[in-house]
Amino acid sequence: MGAEEALELLDKLVLDQTGKRLDNVQRDILRYLWEDRRNTYKNIAKLCRYTEGHVKAVGAELWRMLSEVLGEQVTKSTFHTVVQRFYKSQLPQRTTTIVNPALNNGKSQETEEHFLGREREITELNTRVNCGAKIILIQGQGGVGKTTLARKYLETQGFYLLELWMAQESQNIVTVESVVEEWLRGDFNEEPGKEFGINLERLRRKLRDPKRKIGVLIDNLESALDQNGCVIPEHRPYVELFRVLADPTVQSVTLITSRERLYESGVDVDCYFLTGLDQSAWEQFFAIRQIQVSSNALREMCQAFGGNAKAMKIITGTIRTDFEGNADIYWRENRGNLLIERGLENLVSSQFKRLEQMDKAAYKLLCRLGCYRYQDINHVRITGLECLLWDISEPQHRRVIKSLFDRLLIECRKGKYWLHPVICAEAIARLKQSGEWEIANRKAAEFWTNSVTTVTEPQNALMALEAYHHYMEIGDFEAAANVIIQRRPNRWDNSLSLGVLFSRLGLLETLIGAIAPLIPHLKSDYHLSVLYNILGRAYHQVSNISAAQTGNISTAIEFHHRACEIATRCNFVQEKISSMFNLGLCYIDLWEVERATHILHSVRNMVIKDDDYYQYVVYCLCCLAYLDSSVGFNQNITSMLEEVKKGLSSEKLTSWGRGVSLLFISLTYKNLGMIEAALETCSQAIQHCQHNQFSVLEARATSCLAALYREQGEFTMAISKHQEAIANMNKVADKCNLAKAHYQLGLTYQRIGETRESLENFNRAIALFNDMPAPKQVEKVRKAMAK
Repeated sequence: MGAEEALELLDKLVLDQTGKRLDNVQRDILRYLWEDRRNTYKNIAKLCRYTEGHVKAVGAELWRMLSEVLGEQVTKSTFHTVVQRFYKSQLPQRTTTIVNPALNNGKSQETEEHFLGREREITELNTRVNCGAKIILIQGQGGVGKTTLARKYLETQGFYLLELWMAQESQNIVTVESVVEEWLRGDFNEEPGKEFGINLERLRRKLRDPKRKIGVLIDNLESALDQNGCVIPEHRPYVELFRVLADPTVQSVTLITSRERLYESGVDVDCYFLTGLDQSAWEQFFAIRQIQVSSNALREMCQAFGGNAKAMKIITGTIRTDFEGNADIYWRENRGNLLIERGLENLVSSQFKRLEQMDKAAYKLLCRLGCYRYQDINHVRITGLECLLWDISEPQHRRVIKSLFDRLLIECRKGKYWLHPVICAEAIARLKQSGEWEIANRKAAEFWTNSVTTVTEPQNALMALEAYHHYMEIGDFEAAANVIIQRRPNRWDNSLSLGVLFSRLGLLETLIGAIAPLIPHLKSDYHLSVLYNILGRAYHQVSNISAAQTGNISTAIEFHHRACEIATRCNFVQEKISSMFNLGLCYIDLWEVERATHILHSVRNMVIKDDDYYQYVVYCLCCLAYLDSSVGFNQNITSMLEEVKKGLSSEKLTSWGRGVSLLFISLTYKNLGMIEAALETCSQAIQHCQHNQFSVLEARATSCLAALYREQGEFTMAISKHQEAIANMNKVADKCNLAKAHYQLGLTYQRIGETRESLENFNRAIALFNDMPAPKQVEKVRKAMAK
């Protein structure tokens, strides 16, 4: 019987007789005395942050109450024995038989409320025993249910149980000579001899008896092991006992539970790794205790605690006592503090303390690993661990990492490493106290920066952004800004800033979430100018998603103005040109034609004599030709388009800029009535977008293609392409261009006399434009409706 199982039993008995549950202090006293009978009131008070006098007073009342509940005298020194005796006497009453064999594949089973969800593990242990395993070491994290599983297996398979409980502190471990003597005397009715070797041989003979099925349970072996997994020097004779238990000729089966592996030459041990309970077991456990919980909260709790059985029992006790059986309320209040329960905190803390004693280097690494977030990128590669071993020689790196792996303190799968959330919470707390918080975060930031050589997909970009989070944690805001600004190789162009790449990849919300909290802390005018410009571009795109959530296009214009003001004052030429051009694009979407034209002419005049910024000449000419053709001002369009055709081949243009330019050229040809030229250019734009996977831009080009089919009288094809464009714009949440696409579809239906469909799409366009808001666009739609 484990500590939590004993607590549940006593809590139920106390509730039945008194109508009250055990309170937190009573539970702490019982838990610590159950786990180590040598614990003193003084030690319990220190562990639980109570006064010694308070613990003594609560303890005295507790023993009086338990004496009445259990029907015999209970004291601090006898309570463990009394409870065990009561538990065994109640086993027949506490077991429920499934009476309908048909519901369980024709087999009668017994189920106990303290043992859930381990049917597969029981089967796997049995398979190993049938294959000849004599010693099976069940390894798992603290509280995962190792002891419960081992005892249940031996009970269900009909073994006579020999039990050895290892004290938590190595100085309190009973000598193996005493253990063997007690087994011989108490379980085999044989008086032991004076020599340990002779007693071991007598035990071996007993274990070879085929008529007696002996199961040995050795619990919590880790306290008897050193940092290499060997039995500590003062208890080396235990190795001789293990060799007897591993003897192929014995008929016994030995189950050892431990958080750490046993490495002893000459002792054949089969290691079985035990993981946490699955969600269905948690659900069943909660149901038995009549705890209300939603599926989402249950899933999150099970994941956060890794299915840990002890965590499950501890939090259900708190939920029943303090939250009236409502797990959802408990989780809302405590999801951000996984170690709020003292029993859990002490369980995790004990693992850290032991590691600190046994392997200082591994302990430091475990704490340092708390600096990683394990969120957008939920793992690190082994180089991410090695970069935190800056004070350990390189040949020792793998040994230190293996030490954590062997103790199950770090999760690993296919070369990906991460910390369990509960372990991570303790690691963070200890790292912050160690004085290494800043250097660990800097090393981690350098690791992420060096890990991403080329940005090709969202995962690469998110990995690169991890460095930003580390600099934010230590308050190095300029370094955090530089992560977003730094130009990087990518799949499209020679180099682009991470902020621009986030826009390309559609990670707009993430980008805004990174820049917005950073800006108030920045002192560098250059960083501010660049980030305001990037933020403006992001808001221009993301405003198309949800004005209520992220602002609107006016917010984008405000940020571009700020970027331009700083750039003008500080003579940052590139940023001034870029922010002004982006302002022009915003006003095009608002259909503020005169203002957009004025800004774009200003940008063109700034760069026309500077080859370093020739790409902006091309971009501006494309936009100006489109605007002029839209309002019938066609005098200069021919010369503009000739210049643009020459410039499209320039290496100065980015791949995105080239795609946008092709789209504006196609729209210009459409306005001029040059449909064949418009179709050819639009096809080039679509092919360019498909090659570069510019899904947002491709949807806009598809809408343009639909309008061109309309002008050719191919209405069926036009409607099909309109609908394709609208569907894709809905996927990428491109609201402004979605409004334009509905407007174009409305024009097509108007052309073929489908009045209802035409009005429906015009009204959708108006609603979307009003959300931006873009009153000039609304005016344009209303004029079309009036025709």
